[in-house]
Amino acid sequence: MKFSKKLAMAAVTALALVGTAACSNGNKNSSSSSEKIPSKITKKTTVVFWNSMTGVQQTTLKQLTKDFEKKNPKITIKLENQGAYNDLQAKINSTLQSPNNLPTITQAYPGWLWNAAQNKMLVNLTPYINNKNVGWGSAKASDINPDLLDGAKIKGTQYGIPFNKSIETLTYNKTMFEKYGIKKVPSTWEEFKDVAETIYKKSNHKVVGAGFDSLPNYYTIGMKDEGVNFSDKINFSGATSKKVINYYADGIKKGYFRTAGSEHYLSGPFANQKVAMFVGTSAGEGFVKQGVGDKFTYDVAPRPGKYTLQQGTDIYMFNHASAEQKAAAFKYIKFLVSQSSQLKWANATGYIPVNEKAIKSKAYKDNKSIKLPAKLQDAMKHLYSVPVAKNSNAAFQQLSSIQQNIYAAAEKGQNINSQIEAGKQKFDAAWKQ
Repeated sequence: MKFSKKLAMAAVTALALVGTAACSNGNKNSSSSSEKIPSKITKKTTVVFWNSMTGVQQTTLKQLTKDFEKKNPKITIKLENQGAYNDLQAKINSTLQSPNNLPTITQAYPGWLWNAAQNKMLVNLTPYINNKNVGWGSAKASDINPDLLDGAKIKGTQYGIPFNKSIETLTYNKTMFEKYGIKKVPSTWEEFKDVAETIYKKSNHKVVGAGFDSLPNYYTIGMKDEGVNFSDKINFSGATSKKVINYYADGIKKGYFRTAGSEHYLSGPFANQKVAMFVGTSAGEGFVKQGVGDKFTYDVAPRPGKYTLQQGTDIYMFNHASAEQKAAAFKYIKFLVSQSSQLKWANATGYIPVNEKAIKSKAYKDNKSIKLPAKLQDAMKHLYSVPVAKNSNAAFQQLSSIQQNIYAAAEKGQNINSQIEAGKQKFDAAWKQ
């Protein structure tokens, strides 16, 4: 997912690997566990990195890459931007048919690479993590948040390393809370509903109380808070599922909840004081700050409920690359997730640091330009990621249009049961495609 509005921009379609140094070494199905990992990069080596970073994210990634290349003069990192996430996913999928044209490494969600993992096209990164020359010696020594690290596994294998990550948080209009006598920031779903309804009524229906940016995230975490993991075993029209759906639908019918709808993100309506609070990505705070300006005071809090969803992509490595490329690529990945790099990355982009030392550092906590750092540790107590399984990504994405139809019917005051049944058919079909 994301997360910048600029990720919706059209992109440059990049060529794949350049030069013989970037071509296959003939070991297409080689396994990193049996392949010797070079202790040093002794000859000029090019690493191709497909990514979807734009704007300040791209600028910061380029600067970090230059810093790495200065420290590692024999390694060249070729950044190839593929546009928005859906463009990157499509490029990966089409190129999987010609493995030698894949990059050395790429940003991706694990669900995108399920088939690639099944076909042994990805590098198991555990030997690299445990290697003291190019890695850390152990996963624990990496200082990467263990929940984020686990989220980059496919069928239990560590194929990815988390990089540009975010979580969902609650952003609220602190000035409006004070105006309407709201003394406590909601931390449960019942409190969230009560505050939203109170503000809607006290504002004479001029301000919608709350909303959620991502409908797939809302449903997935709503079910997780009810004790149900995201899987093909979910009964979309069952009692638990209807409880989650109706919570949002009832609020929409009564006016105190809304969806992002055609505005895509609620940061706009929030900045215009049309919505009092919303649940959205932590990486979007920069847009909130810019939109709010000096109109009112906003603040950030942990997402209501027990769990929050980790979002953003990881970095994965393809097996066709040479041993030197793989070692060089991992040294680069290690640099990107180091404490110093993650501090620069997080402070510049709004993504959360994946490095625990960076999260706990004074340099991060003292960042006054955004609200998140002071609240991040509390917000990350119970992270959840969409389990990686066959077609889990397709089913997760399908939740967006399914719920849009349900809540559109709710907004019109219609009975939503027929839409839930139709949604069940689409949801089940996505798992079986």
